[in-house]
Amino acid sequence: MTLLMIVMAVLGGALLSIQAAINGQLGNKVGVFRCAFLTFSIGALVTALLIFYFEPKHTVTLLDVPKWQLLGAMCGVPYIVIMVLAVQRIGVAVATVAVIFGQLLMSLLIDNFGWMNNSEMAFSPYRLAAVVCLGIALYFIYSSSRDQSATTE
Repeated sequence: MTLLMIVMAVLGGALLSIQAAINGQLGNKVGVFRCAFLTFSIGALVTALLIFYFEPKHTVTLLDVPKWQLLGAMCGVPYIVIMVLAVQRIGVAVATVAVIFGQLLMSLLIDNFGWMNNSEMAFSPYRLAAVVCLGIALYFIYSSSRDQSATTE
């Protein structure tokens, strides 16, 4: 089951890169905020259908949870807007690796300190190595795209 979840997470990441590439082009043509609005409108419609047909009943509703937990929904808007802007300027690969780098840094802090009621998972040398490796990857991907754009000009 763990392997299946990892494969699904990798697939989710691949879909985010596809979304970034498409939204970068769309945002360039119709505007960043219209593109973000379309993304969330279609997403809300699809999610509503999934809830209607597949979501099991829960005893707790959105009105019953601690209000700070509802703030997570607001994190998607800056992400979409930032990606639409970034992809147009730095490309899909650099923007995606930069996002993953930010995700990794924040997730390590959340795990280490147990923020937002998550269980604590101590920082380790392996986790530090992962951050360093991803930082190096970001540097090389950015450098290669910068070098490539300089030679085409």
